[in-house]
This record gives sequence, structure tokens and C-alpha cells, in this order.
Amino acid sequence: MTNRIQLDNLEEYNDPSAYDQENNHYVGELPLLLEWAGKVNGPIIDLACGTGRLTLPLAKEGYQLIGIDVHKGMLEQAAKKAGKLNLDIQWLQQDCTNFQAGIRSPFIYMVGNSIQHFHTNEAQDQLLSSIKQHLQEDGIFIFDTRFPSANELLQPATEEYWKTYMDGENEIDVYTISSYDALKQIQHYTTIRKYKDHSAKIIDEKITNISLRYTYPLEMERLLKEHTLEIVNVYKDWKGTSIDSDSDYMVYICRKLPPR
Repeated sequence: MTNRIQLDNLEEYNDPSAYDQENNHYVGELPLLLEWAGKVNGPIIDLACGTGRLTLPLAKEGYQLIGIDVHKGMLEQAAKKAGKLNLDIQWLQQDCTNFQAGIRSPFIYMVGNSIQHFHTNEAQDQLLSSIKQHLQEDGIFIFDTRFPSANELLQPATEEYWKTYMDGENEIDVYTISSYDALKQIQHYTTIRKYKDHSAKIIDEKITNISLRYTYPLEMERLLKEHTLEIVNVYKDWKGTSIDSDSDYMVYICRKLPPR
């Protein structure tokens, strides 16, 4: 059964080409993923792979990749890009909480803070259960998530400037409005993209909404332990910097333990 919460939380991904224009240049996770990919043999699973932002670079290095995502349009964009590069990647449109890849992998990763799309304890449990079922013994699972700091969660509920990027000839200013539900640990974001022409005149505006679950470090530690996923390391960034109370992100390197 498809996770209803996931399907109701995909506005940000409904224009895959625009998503790529804004995000495809960033591959900061790649060096660490390549480091671990070089330690294993067998197919690697990119879970919640989107348009293949990290799937394609790993496949270009000769690794066997399976990309899994619930969003049809994002996968179609990924497959189109893979075809242009003549890369043989298996793409599966499936719910990450109950995916069926038909293999056991030595290495599964889930980047882009995608784990925050799983809002409930039940969804988190289903996700990790599916991951564990697809990991080989001693297999590695790597993922990231935003650090639930006060600065991150307690943002003013007003329009705040975030960033600017170019889309062809147009400059796009991005603003966000956020509201945190402390009981459910979910941050509700409204993202406003203002498209400007060469004279800085606003010619279009697009608004999307997304909701993200925040999980605290000790909470995550317990969750992973319950699913027999041993934390090998946890970093504050993809460069391998030790986590501290001023972190913006948490990057987890986990290993599947043998059955208890």
C-alpha cells in the first residue's frame, strides 16, 4: 500500500526539470558515497533517488545502481538523463516504506534529507524494516537529516529570503515561510519562487508546500538500534566532521548487525 502522507507531500517535486535546474549542481555527498561504494561488491540502492542526482555519478564510475522513488515524474527525468549518458540503471517506482528490489544489497543510501518525508513513527519503522530486509549482513546504510536545532525549528512565520539561482535567462529569488508543530515534530514549509527578467521585474511566482519530520539524535540512536542498525559514525556534514551541538545536519553511517 502506498504511503498516503508521501503522496500528499510531493508538490516540491512536480516539476522535475525545474528541480534539476535548482539542485542538480550540488553533489557534496558524492566523495563519501564513492568511498563506501569502493568497499563493497554488488548492486547499490539509491533510495528516494529523485532525478538521479547521485545515482548517475555513481553509475558513471562503473557501479551497478538501482534507483527507487515514489514519484513517477522524477524517475522519468532520471531515466531520460541516464539514457543520454548511456548508463544502465534500473529505476523502480515504489514506496520506500515497502519497496521490493528483488536483491540484497551491500550498500543502500538515502540522501537529500529524504528520511524527513516519513512523518510518523510507523512510517519510520516501515522504512527501516524495508531497508534492513534489503541489506546484506554487515551491509552499509548511509543517510542524512537536518539537525533539529532551535535556529532550524523556531523560525519566524514570515516570508524569509533563502537563496537565488538562475533558470536560463531568468533569476529566481527563493523565499520560505515556516511553521513548526512541536507535538508532531513536523516543520511545515511554504516555498515562494519569484521569477525575474533581465530588468529585475517579477514575471512569475510559484508557491509549493512541503512538511518535514525532525528527529533528535538520541531518538534516532534508539530507532536505529531497534532495527539492528549499528551507528558506525555520525557526522555534521559530508566531509566527515564530528557532530556537535551547533550542527546543521546529521549524516549517519550504519551497519546491519546479525539477528539477535
